[in-house]
Amino acid sequence: MTNTSIITIGDELLIGQVIDTNSAWMAQELNKAGMRVKRRVAVGDVWDEIWQALDEESLHADIILITGGLGPTADDITKPLLSKYFGGSITINEGALQNVKYLFETVFKRPLSERNLKQAEVPDSCTVIQNKRGTAPGMWFEKNGKIYVSMPGVPHEMKGMMETDVISLLVQKFSFPHIAHRTLVTFGIGESMLADHIQTFEEALPKHIKLAYLPNYGMVRLRLSTSGMNKTETENEIDHYFETLQSLVKEFMISNRDENMEKILGNLLVQKKQTFCTAESCTGGYIAHIVTSLSGASAFYQGSFVTYSYEAKEDLLQVSHDTLLIKGAVSEDVVIEMARGALKNIKTDYTIAVSGIMGPGGGMPDKPVGTVWVAVGNNAKITTQKFHFRFDRQRNIQMTAMNALNLLRKFILEEA
Repeated sequence: MTNTSIITIGDELLIGQVIDTNSAWMAQELNKAGMRVKRRVAVGDVWDEIWQALDEESLHADIILITGGLGPTADDITKPLLSKYFGGSITINEGALQNVKYLFETVFKRPLSERNLKQAEVPDSCTVIQNKRGTAPGMWFEKNGKIYVSMPGVPHEMKGMMETDVISLLVQKFSFPHIAHRTLVTFGIGESMLADHIQTFEEALPKHIKLAYLPNYGMVRLRLSTSGMNKTETENEIDHYFETLQSLVKEFMISNRDENMEKILGNLLVQKKQTFCTAESCTGGYIAHIVTSLSGASAFYQGSFVTYSYEAKEDLLQVSHDTLLIKGAVSEDVVIEMARGALKNIKTDYTIAVSGIMGPGGGMPDKPVGTVWVAVGNNAKITTQKFHFRFDRQRNIQMTAMNALNLLRKFILEEA
């Protein structure tokens, strides 16, 4: 099997200043094309470490993809290093030069400096991959039967090269198997209990079909993966096992596709041609944020009230002042009144209301940190549930959001 390694370059990746999203995106796209990513390596802007990474990855992979270190500043050393590693000298590439001039004169409308012009310099041992989204060209090298492709670290630019040139060139060069994945999503059962539940199924799987458990915020995704040179046979085989898996976990399954909770709820509402709104206290608009991060969310989501204080709850959602004083903001009565206020003011089919104590401070003996009340419903009925989370502030917020969305999902299905 043809193996691929990804090398990401930059001190900012190693100190956590920048999160490496490049290699994750690249791995997904390569996998779709049938390429197996065997290793991912991050190194700093250090000559010896980059050189060593190239040597090391060539022992494990046939294709080595590199991102980063191609800028115009002194710390960008990838280009001169690659020139020495593959032999030859630095030269100006005419296509890259014209691209740099076009960008500065026509797009950026800024003076072109000598430093910018150096972006058009490349090792003469490479084949240039033109950068349609920036100034630093990509570079394709071949050595000892291995392919090395160096691309900019700017995600937008790297993705452009991968989508328009790199993947298609690699597919022409190698014969890749068809890779098939099937993923379902469960909620309300832990990873270990789920593993016990399907242990017999997992033990009976053929060795070439792998089962992965992917837990996140109360959900566990189960992914079956396999590969083969015959696409039809590969797809039919994995479908057979996926159907069996679905039947085994049907009481916990919330989707037989790889999608997040907000997408699952959104799809349900779109099918019913209905909408919902949110009234948030402890989550501070986080539920609204993740919902509106979805393209097309306006088809099923109308808006939100973020009412953090007593005054905001009273003024915007008509929560009773007496209820707040007697029961407290984190109470069943308050989230019910928040839900009713939201439905009255935004006029949607359904709503979610949440109020809780996210921590690390603010807890009380009868309402410790992690206490959350959630209300969901419509004008005819409101359902509530109390949760007790035990995590840090950010994770408590995320867990509240996932459980609130799931509670509304269940409410809609039960109403139907």
